[in-house]
Amino acid sequence: MFLANLLIALREGLEATLVIGILVGYLVKTDRRDVLPKLWLGVGVAALIPLSIGAVLTWGPKTLTFQAQEIIGGSLSIVTVVLVTGMIFWMGKHSRQLKGELESSMAASLTRRSSGWGIVGLAVLAVGREGAETALFIWATVRSSVENSVLATTAGVIAGLVLAVVLGWIIYRGSRRINMKLFFSVTGYFLILVAAGIFAYGIGDLQEAGVLPGIMTHSWDFSSSLPGPGSPIYWLYVLGQAIFQVNVQPTVLQTIGWVVYTVPVIILFARQVHGRTRATSNGSTTPATPPNANNGSHAEAAPTSATARPDTPAPTVDP
Repeated sequence: MFLANLLIALREGLEATLVIGILVGYLVKTDRRDVLPKLWLGVGVAALIPLSIGAVLTWGPKTLTFQAQEIIGGSLSIVTVVLVTGMIFWMGKHSRQLKGELESSMAASLTRRSSGWGIVGLAVLAVGREGAETALFIWATVRSSVENSVLATTAGVIAGLVLAVVLGWIIYRGSRRINMKLFFSVTGYFLILVAAGIFAYGIGDLQEAGVLPGIMTHSWDFSSSLPGPGSPIYWLYVLGQAIFQVNVQPTVLQTIGWVVYTVPVIILFARQVHGRTRATSNGSTTPATPPNANNGSHAEAAPTSATARPDTPAPTVDP
């Protein structure tokens, strides 16, 4: 469980850290360091959002009946999957424009309110959204495995957030180049599989509460074949259960839910990631207009393309 929560906290924490770095960098670049204390105030308020959500989710349901707890837990697990899936696709689409959008919002806040108090609200919205998603996602994974090891679960979350802060600071200082596109692509696939497990787990909760049928109808049952705790296979199963909610006896509805979520989401995400890569590659290597076969010269084909589309630079041609 340590590794699972470390990777989740690292991915989600790094997003929030990058947002803070962009905001701080803009204020420094525009010589508005006087607004930095207000920015940090907004970040502090935003940090209270995930803490409050975590506290309510952890201790709030304790006074409810078992059925009510399962209904709330299953429903929130599914809501978490929806939010995280949307975040994965949003980050994949807007990661390149994120800096420009935040700086535009920052400039508008400074223009409307010269005192800079608008920055507090911007920081709360920008950072608080990331924090709320992180709290829900981590809670959903912790809820299903915290009984195995409270220490490992907590340590994984803390280590992931600390590492995210360190990486964010390194990126802000510019002392090291990190391929953020590759990072968010790889972790995107990872989070999809984690979310699929949470989705199946949420369905199981709703089945236990009687909201959904089929709690005793299993797709398969390998529980009797699971080796003892001394076997490496057993610990591999424990790791898979902690990260991806691997189940040796899932219900039919859980299996269907896992497949229905995972297959289309991975296909759409792969098209978004690799489709954008191919488009960028084609745009940088394919000439806008093919060479003119009549004059037999590649060098004379470039002005033709430039004349047809003045806003398109002429392609570079090797001699």
